[in-house]
Amino acid sequence: MKTLKIGLLGKILIAIALGVGLGLVAPAWAVRIFLTFNGIFSQFLGFAIPLIIIGLVTPAISDIGKSAGKMLLITVAIAYGSTICAGLISYLTGAALFPGMISGGSGMDAIEGAQELSPYFTVTIPPMMNVMTALVLAFMLGLGLAAIEKTTLKDAFHDFEQVIIKTIKSAIIPLLPLYIFGIFLNMTYVGQVFSILTVFIKIIGIIFLIHIGILIIQFSIAGGFVKKNPFKLLWNMLPAYFTALGTQSSAATIPVTLQQSRKNGVSEDVAGFVIPLCSTIHMSGSTLKIVACALALMIMQGMPYDFGMFAGFILMLGITMVAAPGVPGGAIMASLGLLQSMLGFDQEAQALMIALYIAMDSFGTACNVTGDGAIALIMERIMGNTTKKQ
Repeated sequence: MKTLKIGLLGKILIAIALGVGLGLVAPAWAVRIFLTFNGIFSQFLGFAIPLIIIGLVTPAISDIGKSAGKMLLITVAIAYGSTICAGLISYLTGAALFPGMISGGSGMDAIEGAQELSPYFTVTIPPMMNVMTALVLAFMLGLGLAAIEKTTLKDAFHDFEQVIIKTIKSAIIPLLPLYIFGIFLNMTYVGQVFSILTVFIKIIGIIFLIHIGILIIQFSIAGGFVKKNPFKLLWNMLPAYFTALGTQSSAATIPVTLQQSRKNGVSEDVAGFVIPLCSTIHMSGSTLKIVACALALMIMQGMPYDFGMFAGFILMLGITMVAAPGVPGGAIMASLGLLQSMLGFDQEAQALMIALYIAMDSFGTACNVTGDGAIALIMERIMGNTTKKQ
């Protein structure tokens, strides 16, 4: 008899439903138990975030920097540009639509209300360094390691990367549903959760429309480069899109993405180089989701924001996304440091961010993967002749 396996999204949804349901009837002492767990877990997250940044960003930058030929540099530049444009489009769309959909301050009432009960005890776990220090150190080490030939320190950072990925997969991700359960249990207990869930549904609908628009823009540009019908090119990539919806993994979808890119006329050499690389560095779908979710939560909480703040956040996010581990929820875990240091998200806001992001996780992955096909088409136009001569 097969055992039923529930993915992270399913666990998050169950946690939210249980938190809302039990929060209506749970006694205060039970809510305080989960508040105690959430306090300890949030302290551990705060301790781990700088280490996650160093462990993921340093080896990612060092690997991209080595053997940087023309094709690699152009592909990285296009992928980064696509990611940044997706983030900017997401911000501009959200800034135009969200204020009319979300009542400012309502989310802050819920989060502040969630503090009315206190945990039984607290444990302080101070981080080894602040987030911005970790980011600067990771960039400095990554660029330095990319420039030197000796590999001892580089190998050590790759080992450290595996430790961090193991920590995320074995400790942080499995405990996230329990953490989010505690957040929604607490918010329901103080009577503020339903306004949050109503806003969540609206945000998810807007994000879905934005990611469809991003794909149309990407393939319109690619179609202009190769002088082909962009909608036919996008149609040919739909098997990769739906495969990514099911697997929630860019890497697992590479064979299908390669096959469909070849159907669109991309040469084997170009597709074989661009598709695997972009599965790691092209994160337009993940970025647009994080930007839209962050903006919506800031409006909910009455936090100040402007274009300059989000432009800097998006530029940094485009780099950080390269380092996101290939596990469900990996992108949002890699971005927590930026949300905290650049946008001022506290632990409760980060928990809401995780829940909202994971609710759309598969669509972000599908957008990433399908967009890889558009970049492959552009690279075929730019590098096709050179590749054939070689």
